[in-house]
Amino acid sequence: MTEARPIILTCGEPAGVGPELAPKALASGVPFVFLGDPRHLPEGTAWTEVDALAQPVAPGLLPVLRHDFPAPAVPGRPDPANARGVIEVIARAVGLALSGAAGGICTLPISKAALKRGAGFAFPGHTEYLAHLAGDVPVAMMLASTTVEPPCRVVPVTIHIALHEVPKALTPALLEQAIRITDAAMRRDFGIAAPRLAIAGLNPHAGENGVIGDEETRWITPLIARLRGAGFDLAGPLPADTMFHPAARTRYDAALCAYHDQALIPIKTLDFSGGVNVTLGLPFVRTSPDHGTAFDIAGRGIADAQSGIAALRMAHDMAGRR
Repeated sequence: MTEARPIILTCGEPAGVGPELAPKALASGVPFVFLGDPRHLPEGTAWTEVDALAQPVAPGLLPVLRHDFPAPAVPGRPDPANARGVIEVIARAVGLALSGAAGGICTLPISKAALKRGAGFAFPGHTEYLAHLAGDVPVAMMLASTTVEPPCRVVPVTIHIALHEVPKALTPALLEQAIRITDAAMRRDFGIAAPRLAIAGLNPHAGENGVIGDEETRWITPLIARLRGAGFDLAGPLPADTMFHPAARTRYDAALCAYHDQALIPIKTLDFSGGVNVTLGLPFVRTSPDHGTAFDIAGRGIADAQSGIAALRMAHDMAGRR
């Protein structure tokens, strides 16, 4: 593992909990720089402006790479005037990561609705925008635990679509792409030389040999067999309801799930506060806490920083392996 360069912590939506999580993130113990407007930080935050990511900073001070926004932040009330600034910060962070100046980025939560309303943001979310900035590369979303053993790492192959759309969206090409991206990321970013991947079936009981849906017998099993022949260590298709208890998790390093809730319910049950969102397939490291802007509690100083701290630490570890 090489010495990692500092991680950029992007400000996210200024009216959300992001700004109050930034100073708490110093508890992570990893080198990072907050990219955003220091006016949005909680009153009394001890911060210092830096001109370079690797600039030394006294212990206890939050290093800030300044990016001025048009308007102040009112907790819980996103200002359309600041939407463009949020987008600019993400793009600036990606540029620094691609240049090699940063080891990676850890993104604090954005409000997609606020960005669309204030700046016509055309992407479904952070992940798609990051993939676009990286050259429209294919990516996969992973949610990874940090406080449970054996670890729980899940990749939803289809994400934010209606459940009735999943059978058409879940294609052999998409599943194969997700398998290849996950296998490569487990090797490069998680340091697992021979990743074991478990593939969940689409239907209850993984179709029960065609009795409850035929996707497993018709194309999922043949696809898994073909990729096994190409050297991938794959198990499945497996019934999703028996994949996530402790003994089952010892048998694989990451699970690929057919749809959003099949993946996110187990990890949020097992590690709600310690889960980390990782974007696989990017040419730079990207993690984020596994929660949203939490407008309802923003500005009250009670936001739980555990997921954000875990995301920074994971980004630091991943950057060191690159």
